[in-house]
Parts: sequence; C-alpha cells; structure tokens
Amino acid sequence: MNEGSAMDERMKEIFENIAHVKARIRMACERSHRDPSEVTLIAVSKTKPVQDLECAIAAGMDCFGENKVQELTMKMDTLTQPLHWHMIGHLQKNKVKYIVGRAELIHSVDSVELAAKIQEEAQKRQTTANILVEVNVSGEESKFGVSPYQLPDVIEKIAQMPNIRIQGLMTIAPFTEDPEQSRPFFKNLRNLAVDIKSKNIDNVNMNVLSMGMTGDYEVAVEEGATMVRVGTGIFGARNYIS
Repeated sequence: MNEGSAMDERMKEIFENIAHVKARIRMACERSHRDPSEVTLIAVSKTKPVQDLECAIAAGMDCFGENKVQELTMKMDTLTQPLHWHMIGHLQKNKVKYIVGRAELIHSVDSVELAAKIQEEAQKRQTTANILVEVNVSGEESKFGVSPYQLPDVIEKIAQMPNIRIQGLMTIAPFTEDPEQSRPFFKNLRNLAVDIKSKNIDNVNMNVLSMGMTGDYEVAVEEGATMVRVGTGIFGARNYIS
C-alpha cells in the first residue's frame, strides 16, 4: 500500500470512529433525556501524530486533549487553525508556565499548591486560567486528585485566586471491563458538583463535568458528563513514542 492509500485508509478509519462515538453519545443523551449539544467530545490525541489530528479535524473535530505539556505545545504550534486545546493529564508545577494562557481548560488541578502556581503565571501574563478540580472519587492510591472530603476546602481556597476560574470537576473512574461499574463514581462526582453549586461561591461555576473515556463515556453521559475524553475510540491504541 502506498503512502497516499495508507493516509486515505487512516482518514476513513478516523472518520468512521468519530461518527460512531458521536452516534453513541446521541443515544446516551436520548436515554437520559439530554440535549446532545450539552456534551463536548474531546479527542484525546496523546502519542498520536499530527497527521491523525488533521484527519480528525477534516472529520469536524476541533477539540483536542493532551496528557503531556510538551506534546500539547508542539501540536498547538504545528496546527495553527483555531482549535480548542485541553490539558487533561497530570500537570507538574514546573510545567505550568508553558500552558497558562494557551490551554483553553486545565482539567487536572489536584491541589491548592498547583492552583497557586497557575495563579502566579496567569497574573504575570495578565490572563485568566480556566480550570477543573480533579477529584479522586474512587479513592485509588494510584490516581491523582483531591479526595471528596477535602474538595469543599480546596474549592474555597482556589476561589480566592483572582486569575483562576473554577469551571467544574473532573474524575477518572477505575479501569473496568464493565462500564456499569463506573456509574457510581460518575454519580458521586455529579452530586459533589450539585453540592458545591448550591453554596454559590464567587469565582466558582459547576458547568463542566469532565468524566468518561473510551470504555465508559456512554454511562458518563447518562450521569451528566458535559465533556467526555475519548482517545482509543477515535484513534485506536496508543503509539508509545519516546
């Protein structure tokens, strides 16, 4: 197969995958009596080449999520058309300066200390950083995130930072073969958001619930997700690049 044919095949595969994921999101919205326009599909392009993103863009995608700061900034610099870029992976404090003012939304703020670093950079750049607070709803030691018990205190402290806007919450459910097992974790995150919203804290919105990935995004949508992060379901298995 020549290079052109391989590219055509890859584009066809990505087009079909995106159409499939969007159709399943629509069906999940129908089941839960939601408007599909309430759910943003984020194409998680970590480890994928720029050519794959170009295929997804041709299929109508304009919202991409990356796990690593270096990969995010490289792709932003390469693809110069207007796109929505999300930082979804664990963010180290020493990498904050590279994405504040560039990433549209940082999903993975998991401590007051990290938020303080984002505040410092945003103030320097005279910009506002939109963030989600990552919650470790499952309590797994291997996962990052604020515990549900610490969450109100963390929210209150970050809300005092003038260059940060908390837009909602994010979580990663435990890996499971059965997406139904993720439902309680998504339900818990939604309930936490409802509780925080009821406090009417200045500088805090709970408009965004980022939850659900390739294996469980339909259940997440049924439980109120407004953003789902789908990588393998769009691009196939990860390419582990050095």
